[in-house]
Amino acid sequence: MSLLAPLALIGAAIIGPLIVAMYLLKLRREDRTVSSTFLWRRMVRDVEANAPWQRLRPNWLLFLQLLIMLLLVLALARPFFFTQGIAGRNLVIIIDRSASMGAIDEDTSRLAAAKQQAIQLVDQLPDGGRATIIATGGRMEVPASATADLRELRDAINSIELSIGGSSNLAQALTLASALVSRDEQSEVAIISEGNVTIPADLEVPAPVSYFPIGQRTDNVAISALVLQPGLTGQTLFVQATNYAPEAPAVRRLDVYLDGELFNAYNLTLQPGVEESIVADVPPDVEIVEARLSGDDGLPLDDRAWAVSRLGEATNVRVIGPGNRFLATGLALLPGVSVTTVPTTTTTFEETAAQIPVTILDGVVPPTLPPGNLFFIAPPRSTEFFSVTGLLEFPSVRPAAGEDPLLRNVSLSEVSILEAVRIVPGTWAQVVVDSDGAPLLVAGERDGRRIVVLTFDLLKSDLPLQVAFPLLLSNIINYLAPGSGADAALLLPGEPVTIQIDPEISEVRLTMPDGSQITQASGPLFFEPEQLGVYTLEEYRDDELEARLRYTVNLFAPEESRIVPQDALAVAQTGGIQSAITPRDQEGRQEFWRWLAAVALLVLLIEWLVYQRSGLVALFERLRGRPHDTAGQRPARSR
Repeated sequence: MSLLAPLALIGAAIIGPLIVAMYLLKLRREDRTVSSTFLWRRMVRDVEANAPWQRLRPNWLLFLQLLIMLLLVLALARPFFFTQGIAGRNLVIIIDRSASMGAIDEDTSRLAAAKQQAIQLVDQLPDGGRATIIATGGRMEVPASATADLRELRDAINSIELSIGGSSNLAQALTLASALVSRDEQSEVAIISEGNVTIPADLEVPAPVSYFPIGQRTDNVAISALVLQPGLTGQTLFVQATNYAPEAPAVRRLDVYLDGELFNAYNLTLQPGVEESIVADVPPDVEIVEARLSGDDGLPLDDRAWAVSRLGEATNVRVIGPGNRFLATGLALLPGVSVTTVPTTTTTFEETAAQIPVTILDGVVPPTLPPGNLFFIAPPRSTEFFSVTGLLEFPSVRPAAGEDPLLRNVSLSEVSILEAVRIVPGTWAQVVVDSDGAPLLVAGERDGRRIVVLTFDLLKSDLPLQVAFPLLLSNIINYLAPGSGADAALLLPGEPVTIQIDPEISEVRLTMPDGSQITQASGPLFFEPEQLGVYTLEEYRDDELEARLRYTVNLFAPEESRIVPQDALAVAQTGGIQSAITPRDQEGRQEFWRWLAAVALLVLLIEWLVYQRSGLVALFERLRGRPHDTAGQRPARSR
């Protein structure tokens, strides 16, 4: 144990002797009832009866008062002991709430354990200390900012919920934390996570960083793929399960349900890091397929997956351009996509966004842009969405940091480009693939419309000859028209979705997996899928059902299914030092002066009861209805 204010102990050396001296100098008169004072005249002589500096007699009041004094002085000295925690007065707590934090360890989730750890750190704040709570994983949130209110901090921590969308990228959270701690020298950053996170290498945090690992389990088997595609006579189901455990093999049973009825069960024996696939033919009238893994593992979220049928349905895609065989071939490979080619001289468009939700503008920009979502390829002139400022020769390909849905399963490292259009996108755009001087691929949303711009002509690059081309094209079409592309009706968890609705539709109902609904009078419909399962969209015209579409949200995320906790994190701190931060390296101060003050208050109450014991006894007897016999009793005395 150590003291933050050891000079406060001097108070014990000053106050203690004063209390003892007061008892030594105290007048000790005692009241007695006698028949006559004749024989007791000497008792009234003050010199003899009340001589100072008499022998100190044992006294409970003296003992209790000295104990109160010692407790208060020790509380003023602010004793503490070292513990795993923090020591800064300005604390920034980063809590990982990504899907992998839903793993179960000893009957509690990792997120619950992380919140408990965060509350413990908040309770260690010194007097006058403040804290900021940052929730990362998916969309970053700051439920509490630079506050010393412990109740507000606890409520903010308890309000954090698991997010199934996005990735565990700490770039944004650490950037904000660096800005907050740079204002105060006595600052510290605490990261509470299982450690499967992405940390930017070019960011230096100007304060000590503590890492508090959460979790113990490493075993997890996940359904990593589930696809339902039209077949020759019906539909073909593809299911894949993967064992993400680093060492131990797993034996699990995979149950497949068709429209809620059990179709088949498969016994799987998966070695560490090995996947196993199952292909089965299902009837053409099946609408919903669900796969479940029975048994126990670390992360239950990825033990279920869903797929919906799009047999007989198609997403209409309009192509305006001079003709591109590579583009036509790539679109033809996408299931559930119907392509319509329009001459470049077309200037008016009668179809609505609901009829043709996606238009590809291959090297052309008509005077009037068609409705719906747009995919520009090498635009020759500026539009209301971006400005064209020139050409860029032999641009290098540099995908932007982070994991963008458009680049899922896509590698562009071997792509060579002869020439690209130099564009300046608006604030709506996010750069997906960058280059030296201008972006090569941007995507975003403006005025309810999703826009994708590929700044180079496909014929002036070798992208169509790469394996990445059909995958990139599928991701783009699936982004512009959710529910199309290679992953029919598959939405990404937490990724905002915009669905264009025909103006003639009077009501739209979206039913969530938990049964809750979103009702809207007209489109477009915006929502963020934060639940895993099947979403049902119903369109009504004058109370009559016009169309019903289903979408699925699954946790097909290997980075989240790998739940092996990490013992340390490499964080660049001030001076560029790469520090492996572990809890053993961090010492926090746990003060307990409040407990001493509380004990002192309790002892003070006991001292008062001892001092007033005679009066309390008399009051108790009076309440019981019996007169108090004062004969031979010592009356109450003033101090």
